[in-house]
Amino acid sequence: MDFEMKRSMQNRMVEWILPSEKAYSDPFNEVELSAIFTDPDGEEIIVPAFWLGGNFWGIRYASHKVGRHRFQTVCSDESNLSLHGREGVLEIVPYKGDNPLFKHGPLRVSRDRRYLEHIDGAPFFWLGDTWWMGLTKRLPWKGFKKLTADRINKGFTVIQIVAGLYPDMAPFDPRGANEAGFPWEENFVRINPAYFDSMDQRINWLVENGLVPCIVGSWGYFIEFAGVEAMKKHWRNLVARYGAYPVIWCVAGEAVMPYYLSSSWSDNKKREEYVAKARAGWTTVARYLRSIDPYHHPITIHPTCPDCAHNMVDDLSVIDINMLQTGHSDVHSLADTVNKVVEAVNLSTRMPVVVGEVCYEGILGASWENIQRLMFWASILNGAAGYTYGANGIWQVNTQTEPFGPSPHGQSWGNTPWNEAYKLPGSRQVGIGKRLLERYAWWRFEPHPEWVEPHWSKGDYFKPYAAGIPKEVRVIYIPVPDWRGLLKVKEIEDGVDYNAFYFDPRDGKEYRVGRVIPNEEGEWKPPKPPIIQDWVLVIEKASL
Repeated sequence: MDFEMKRSMQNRMVEWILPSEKAYSDPFNEVELSAIFTDPDGEEIIVPAFWLGGNFWGIRYASHKVGRHRFQTVCSDESNLSLHGREGVLEIVPYKGDNPLFKHGPLRVSRDRRYLEHIDGAPFFWLGDTWWMGLTKRLPWKGFKKLTADRINKGFTVIQIVAGLYPDMAPFDPRGANEAGFPWEENFVRINPAYFDSMDQRINWLVENGLVPCIVGSWGYFIEFAGVEAMKKHWRNLVARYGAYPVIWCVAGEAVMPYYLSSSWSDNKKREEYVAKARAGWTTVARYLRSIDPYHHPITIHPTCPDCAHNMVDDLSVIDINMLQTGHSDVHSLADTVNKVVEAVNLSTRMPVVVGEVCYEGILGASWENIQRLMFWASILNGAAGYTYGANGIWQVNTQTEPFGPSPHGQSWGNTPWNEAYKLPGSRQVGIGKRLLERYAWWRFEPHPEWVEPHWSKGDYFKPYAAGIPKEVRVIYIPVPDWRGLLKVKEIEDGVDYNAFYFDPRDGKEYRVGRVIPNEEGEWKPPKPPIIQDWVLVIEKASL
């Protein structure tokens, strides 16, 4: 055995550093290193290693299986015995602690392919936040920790964050750098390991605090800037660095969007050609990502707007989560949001649906907390397995010191700095909604618009939305105040005793209605809510 035996708890990342006695002129491109791990059940996985800079490589590993794990390194240069054929042992013991990511393990798609769950079967509610540029030096370490604590307190579970190749700016724009510079050298010849050393600290902090990083490899137009082969190498490095963490992979952001909308973009033929080429390129990258990830983390891709992930690739088998982006036009984005959710939920190839971007709070001077509640409830009650919030000042990390105002680039979507934007009330209100749903078996919920009259329909999206579990619970979101008391709950099952209460989606306060007594047709007319605003009406089996 070459390495001293290590000991670790379940689902915790363990790292080995390998120095090379042989020097290379271009180690990143000349050497490929992996380790073959054999778990206590005799199953083997191949874990890619990453270049740490100089003559050093790193191997990271984690497992939920208790017992002895053995590994042997495999180097493309078999003559280098300091890297090739080295052996080690890891003893994994049960996890003791309260972090849900270590207690329940990494994520996977549920057997019915409708939601995400931990590897031990515990359902996982995706409530995401958007920190696209959260790895830039504009967000200091102290601020990163403050933002993390706030989101944990509000009930978030996922952070969507880009691995250095950002939207809305050209490659190597100074505003995209972190403390160590850029993730790649110019012309995308090789990575800058120091960039990822800094990224390590932040990804590790999220996980240690119970937040799942949804790592976005790059924005879509980097398929033009860097090319498919560079994007494969980028992803191999990300898998090697972060695969031992409980992460979600997002292949690209706005996958088929060009860097700029040239005059030729109005030419439909050229548009179609560009989209087809980009889609084919990202499909190739996604397939490669799936082939090298030994942990089989869920894979998604962030679409252009308004669209769904299933339209961003040529082969649906390369993604596991259907992520949506549905607009930033305040109430005018509701129709696209509902329509895209329904389309994705009813796709013949079933997979969990997540609304990954819609109406950042405060963007373009609009989309305030009422819109956050509207989009959250309309999405979840139509079958989405997750929802991502966004605050305009956070995703681009607005600051007070930019030369042209708070925006970190030439195109400003609003001027709220991040340290004010994180306090916007919508972030708290979507967390309040999640906490209500978690009181029930939310993963078994199915949309039931027929349970309420009136209810939403195409052409009228501001009527109530309903979902739940027959004979157990019904959750009805009423977006427009029912001040005339016209709401009617229908198809109430015989022999089931229900109680009801109004839930205030702004602050979580509850107002008891009492027993539900339907008429002979199984219909019940609830009393008017306490005040005129949007409400959630909950009807639950009396024994719940």
